[in-house]
Amino acid sequence: MDLITPAQRDELFNSFERDAFHLELRDDYGSPVEDTPYARWQRGEPDDYAWLDPWMTLMKRVTGDGKTVRRVRVVTEPHSQYVGWEHSLTHLNLEAGEDIRWLPRHHLPEGIAFPVSGNDWWLYDDRLLAVGHFDLEGRVLGSEIIEDPDTVADCVRVRDLLWAAATPHAEYKP
Repeated sequence: MDLITPAQRDELFNSFERDAFHLELRDDYGSPVEDTPYARWQRGEPDDYAWLDPWMTLMKRVTGDGKTVRRVRVVTEPHSQYVGWEHSLTHLNLEAGEDIRWLPRHHLPEGIAFPVSGNDWWLYDDRLLAVGHFDLEGRVLGSEIIEDPDTVADCVRVRDLLWAAATPHAEYKP
């Protein structure tokens, strides 16, 4: 399987027309750009969030153009340390224009089946998927591009179901 890099995946934000949706299913992620800020947070040290500038700039531009960027984070409660850190940063994503909802794993709709082997994915304009692949430590290996209409339709169905069931960030109290 061919994988694109995270930077190549981020390039997809330059070509979608109206809606990008991210489904996050992991309670832990590993990213070299996050390692130092996450360790700082664990020690209770302040962060200037400069490491987030490229993403925030991209999101402000995309959402400023009238496009939507949404996420549902399916999480285990009680939260892992990583999800606690992620929750503490979410206000920055919202300020950049993203819309983020949370769905505790124990509130998943009964009988839900996750497409693409239960991996995370970005769905662009209900036509293109960038399916995340990770190593055992949660580090991103890259994203697989899928345009198969049946697979995309499965992801659209799951997105709509989870979006309706999830709690907006401002209302989610872990």
